[in-house]
Amino acid sequence: MTIRRLPPELINRIAAGEVVERPASAMKELVENALDAGARAVDVQADGGGLTRILVADDGQGLTAAELPLAVERHATSKLAPGPDGDYDLLRIATMGFRGEALPSIGSVARLSIASRAKGQADAHAIFVDAGAVGAVSPAAFPGPHGARVEVRDLFYATPARLKFMKSERSESTAIGEELKRQAMAHEAVAFSLDLDGRRTLRLPAETPGPEGRLARLAQVLGREFADNALAIDQEREGVRLSGYVGLPTFNRGNAAHQYLFVNGRPVRDRLLQGALRAAYADFLARDRHPVAALYVELDAGLVDVNVHPAKAEVRFRDPGPVRGLIVGALRHALAAAGHRASTTVSMAALGGFRPNPTPAQPAGGFSAWRAGGWAARAALALPGLEEVSARVEGLSEAGVDFAERRAPPVEDPIDFPLGAARAQLHETYIVAQTRDGMVVVDQHAAHERLVYERMKAEMAGGGVARQALLLPEVVELDPAEAERITARAEELAALGLVVEPFGPGAVLVREIPAMLGETDAAGLVRDIADDLAENGQALALKERLEEVCSTMACHGSVRAGRRLTGAEMNALLRQMEATPHSGQCNHGRPTYVELKLADIERLFGRR
Repeated sequence: MTIRRLPPELINRIAAGEVVERPASAMKELVENALDAGARAVDVQADGGGLTRILVADDGQGLTAAELPLAVERHATSKLAPGPDGDYDLLRIATMGFRGEALPSIGSVARLSIASRAKGQADAHAIFVDAGAVGAVSPAAFPGPHGARVEVRDLFYATPARLKFMKSERSESTAIGEELKRQAMAHEAVAFSLDLDGRRTLRLPAETPGPEGRLARLAQVLGREFADNALAIDQEREGVRLSGYVGLPTFNRGNAAHQYLFVNGRPVRDRLLQGALRAAYADFLARDRHPVAALYVELDAGLVDVNVHPAKAEVRFRDPGPVRGLIVGALRHALAAAGHRASTTVSMAALGGFRPNPTPAQPAGGFSAWRAGGWAARAALALPGLEEVSARVEGLSEAGVDFAERRAPPVEDPIDFPLGAARAQLHETYIVAQTRDGMVVVDQHAAHERLVYERMKAEMAGGGVARQALLLPEVVELDPAEAERITARAEELAALGLVVEPFGPGAVLVREIPAMLGETDAAGLVRDIADDLAENGQALALKERLEEVCSTMACHGSVRAGRRLTGAEMNALLRQMEATPHSGQCNHGRPTYVELKLADIERLFGRR
């Protein structure tokens, strides 16, 4: 077989197949060029799903007439410079782009025109590329003081076969919008706008850099409900900083499409995020529900490799363990700090007037202080009769003074507690409680299920997982790499009640299993764990099995719907909810209570 040199035009088209997968990919490359040029405003227009026309206009530094031909030359870039030793460092990339492939790749499969006025220059110039054929630089009109306008027409017209793989215009337009939103979430200080087929679909003004501006931008992109139900994240460990926002467990979605990860300002797709989110929310969501999150990882550029794929949508961390541990730890800390708070969407769907419990009438220090020892220390005393001394047993003192009257502490009004005082039970399922400024409706079964589940988890963590030896140890055949992953985590698995040991190059021997699992498919469990280790780096399958058993046991051991409760029992349940983390949602992510403020009730009756 004869080896041939490919012509430059064909090389560019092959490269374009990697860099420019679809119109959204071309738009992404052009927007990243604008951001690298220091743009403070980026305007995007797309017609025909981006296949007919894409225009990206910015107010960045712009290009001089001498730079325009280099901009469309393959592997020519302003984003890499040699060091003192003359070498180019690809391990410390500080810009969005760096390959010098985007513009020549687009120009090789479409009609590309670039008009620009460099900052400080009086004249503007343009260059045109038609299916790889580069035209001459010529004077051009330009509307702004400086910046660039890059227009792409008839994308993939030079490679008709690629057009057959494009989706509908509507799908391609949606992909363009989603990609621009990701860029907007990563750069809150930059204004973005998007016009699709002449219709303005997105207008995002520049926000103040920092957490407040970022949350405002996320609210514009993900919806105001996300901002109302978001928990702030800001943690740093071993030189890696994690910031951003995650949704409350009850604010969840049916897929993982609303999970965003940004690394040093770059939107990326990484299984690390999905695995970490799954681990952090494992106690709160069913497997088919997914949290909403926008997380920003900042670390030294030398600790992350962005030169993994031409599309730059993937990154590789030098040491992914600390990054994953930081994400899981920070999220669990935020979820624990949320207490029994539930999302606003729970009740808004019903009346539009419900709000998450803002802990009314709390003392200084908030709900955490209440639990730490303020009201929490006296929570039990709030139940009438709980601490009263029985006169039938103790009788009166020798001095004739009523002993119970002398020793009984003052009883606080339960209405001042965060979840109020129980007033009624409806359909033997729902507890209606009155707060100082509204009312709360509690699902007694869901609430008690969470309480029992948290208690069982604490007991399991305190005493370890009881193990049950198999009468006949089971040999599980695996791929050699899977078997190695399993045996490498043998100590971790043993702590969870699963005792395994190597059994040849492609198998493991299971000697003991967690007792609470009862009769279980040990081989299937081990294979699930091997899959989790390959995908997420942690044995989530076993933890989820144990937690699922705890959840099932909690469900059967909790107060059932249909059981009539006394007033003292209902109040006791409310007090336990206030003192138990995560009691705002059951084990499957559903809410345990909703709250309606008095002002909302008055609006329902036209009083406001």
